[in-house]
Amino acid sequence: MLHRVAVPAGVLAAVAGAFAYVGAVDPNHPGHYPVCPLYRLTGLYCPGCGGLRSAHEFIHGDFLAALQDNAIAVVGYLAFTVVWTVWVVRAARGRPARIELGRVQLWGLGALVLVFTVVRNLPFGGWLHP
Repeated sequence: MLHRVAVPAGVLAAVAGAFAYVGAVDPNHPGHYPVCPLYRLTGLYCPGCGGLRSAHEFIHGDFLAALQDNAIAVVGYLAFTVVWTVWVVRAARGRPARIELGRVQLWGLGALVLVFTVVRNLPFGGWLHP
């Protein structure tokens, strides 16, 4: 049974290590992480801008600040948790970990990210700025 969950456990270890690093090294202090190249060149926020600050706040339990820094990233953290849990349960039972998204779901996710990106860069979308 342990060999069945080895890969999901490895993925969790990698993600936990990354979150531990971001939790320990505050992205709000300059010099530790690179600046977003899109923001540096254009002044526009990409869908990932504020993601490290969001992860830092999330790790420290400040969920409102995490949502303020990057709401779509917080949704991603929660989605990862659900998908990883399903993966582990299916792997432990010896079943393949299939999560099949159809064309409609993929286009819907893409549209959500696009709308988030556009709105956060419009004047009335200032509440989505990191």
